[in-house]
Amino acid sequence: MSTILITGAAGGIGTAMRSRMARPGRTLRLLDIDPLEAGPGEETIRASVTDLAALTDASQGVDAVIHLGGKSGEAPWERILETNIDGTYKAFEAARRAGVPRVIFASSNHAVGFHTPDEYPLQESALPLPDTYYGVSKVTGEALGALYHHRYGLDVICVRILTCFEKPPNQRGLSTWFSPDDCARLFEACLAAEKPGYKIVYGVSANTRGGWVSLEGAAELGYESKDDAEVFAKELLAEQGELAPDDPVFRHLGGQFTLPDLDADNL
Repeated sequence: MSTILITGAAGGIGTAMRSRMARPGRTLRLLDIDPLEAGPGEETIRASVTDLAALTDASQGVDAVIHLGGKSGEAPWERILETNIDGTYKAFEAARRAGVPRVIFASSNHAVGFHTPDEYPLQESALPLPDTYYGVSKVTGEALGALYHHRYGLDVICVRILTCFEKPPNQRGLSTWFSPDDCARLFEACLAAEKPGYKIVYGVSANTRGGWVSLEGAAELGYESKDDAEVFAKELLAEQGELAPDDPVFRHLGGQFTLPDLDADNL
């Protein structure tokens, strides 16, 4: 695909994708509310995902949208509503108005965060059990994707991203790590898949301590993980110590997002 719009391009995943998704003959159109400096093969647009007119203009002539824009963690309802829910609606609607054929939506495991280990590997068809307002926004984005596929014919792939950092941040991350390289591989598979329709897949590397979620849907798109968090295990556990198997962060897929410090009264 020759032109790809990436919203939220100044964020952690957006920044990591810029070099990894650069290709000869491809233009990455980068949109964010924060300023960005265009490199080779890039265009930058300073705009908010809450601005439908700006998003529609940015979507003109685009082959696909990778929608990363929004608040990347829990926040008060009003902020989640404005940026993550309304902003995602506007990303889909802008794509529809501009005639973009495909949207890849960055969903999250927090859309299903209250599922428990007895259900692992959690399937792509698992019922929504959001663990936060943030998780609710991802469930809403998936629902919007279904609407825009079935009503308007867009190809929509919702990627339930787990822990996407250069290194796993903690012991739980040894199971949920999604390396930036693997993230780029999955996004490339999403771009290349022929007529994917509407799909929900999980974004995670093939970790030795993994198996928490299904990779069948991602594999059907052509994704193959090449990374494993286990290479970081010895150093990480030496630095942080090892948690007990019954630690609260292991009780649900959503980990820390299910704990009381994210109750509404604490936000």
